Amino acid sequence: MRSRSPEMGPGAKDTMHKGALADSSVHSHEPAVWATSFDVTPRVISSKEFQRFQSLIYRESGIWLSDAKAGLLTGRLSKRLRTLGLDTFSEYHDHVTVDDEERQAMLDAITTNETHFFRETGHFQFLEQQVLPVWRASAEAGRRARTIRVWSAGCSTGQEAYSLAMLLVDWFPASQGWSVEILGTDLSRRVLAVAEEGVWSQDNAHEIPPRYLQAYTLKGLGENQGKLKAAPAIRVIRFVRLNLNDAAYPDIGKFDLIFCRNVLIYFDAESRTRTVRRLLQHLDPEGYFFVGHAESLNSTCPGLRSVIATVYTPVENRSAPRHAIRR
Repeated sequence: MRSRSPEMGPGAKDTMHKGALADSSVHSHEPAVWATSFDVTPRVISSKEFQRFQSLIYRESGIWLSDAKAGLLTGRLSKRLRTLGLDTFSEYHDHVTVDDEERQAMLDAITTNETHFFRETGHFQFLEQQVLPVWRASAEAGRRARTIRVWSAGCSTGQEAYSLAMLLVDWFPASQGWSVEILGTDLSRRVLAVAEEGVWSQDNAHEIPPRYLQAYTLKGLGENQGKLKAAPAIRVIRFVRLNLNDAAYPDIGKFDLIFCRNVLIYFDAESRTRTVRRLLQHLDPEGYFFVGHAESLNSTCPGLRSVIATVYTPVENRSAPRHAIRR
């Protein structure tokens, strides 16, 4: 039986990471110098400068910024210029082309990292109703190993990966000989650090089904008030930086499930096709590939067939269901 989700206070054995503020009662003896105002004015980008960044970002990430995104790029990178004390985007472009760390900071700034727990609930319903019972029955009959491998590609701050961990650990407990392995990858080191820590605002709690919230999360108390932490039972995720636009991926093996949701919409048709084909090299022949609600692979990969909207499987997978989930 799973233990109930404990509340976590300052004295608990499993404590949250402490992000304590400096003691405001301690003052430096050095004289303080204060600016009269902050420089928050966005820098102006020329068409030529925008095109240079457009090409650079596409080469580095596969993300294509249309001309309509010039304002977005300007707003997100102006802070980097101010931080570095640069006046023009040309100066910044010259800087990021020779500074690997700043190039990563640029990619962190321009990527969108919105995510939620149990986002697009139809995908989780499909797994619970059509896939997971089949896998469990197959294992009990000796037709498959008791190992589930999942890849959350473009995992952002980890909510998708931890949602999958809750679902799969619940269905396939280690006490019954199961092993659940989840790989979470993203282009941004910044969001991967958040995912690795596994701590979020308590405001996210309403996104998690109550029984999972109770069993697989810890509630912060004291100095951790208002925080939510992933419990040890779902720490089955390995977070790694991986650029989906790379020509080849590391030797990471095959996966039963690949989630690449709300990522491909930022790619143009060419880089989208290349990326999906590379991802599919790591999908098990009887596995499932998930994309976001605004994405479709129907014209991208003829080797796939649609099971339900935005869920695909290799055409040779005869065990996959051919009817919609129950509502």
